[in-house]
Amino acid sequence: MQKTQTSADELISLIINGIEEVKGVNINLLDLREIDNTVCDYFVICNGTSNTHVNAIVSSIQKTVSKAIHDKPWHVEGADNAEWVLMDYVNVVVHVFQKQVREFYDIEGLWGDAKVTMVESSYN
Repeated sequence: MQKTQTSADELISLIINGIEEVKGVNINLLDLREIDNTVCDYFVICNGTSNTHVNAIVSSIQKTVSKAIHDKPWHVEGADNAEWVLMDYVNVVVHVFQKQVREFYDIEGLWGDAKVTMVESSYN
């Protein structure tokens, strides 16, 4: 069981590195493990400034994770309009939003019982 947690931590770290590599902003980590009937253990949420930036973040995450641990998302959704791209790494789900779409859907509010960790970026 410990190996799964280590790989989740490593995956989250790589995802955050991928986001920071292209200056994604407002990165939050939601720990869903204490909540019943969740589809995964963690959400990583961030936003970009445009659809081009959202796609750059998604691409950076995929490259960073693939290069380090040879893993790729099980499913990616929303890349066509790049307002909200969901990347499913099974136990970690990444949400990359444009700012106004993130505010509208308020994932953090919907998952209010989750433990939220705000990631401080060095370039903010």
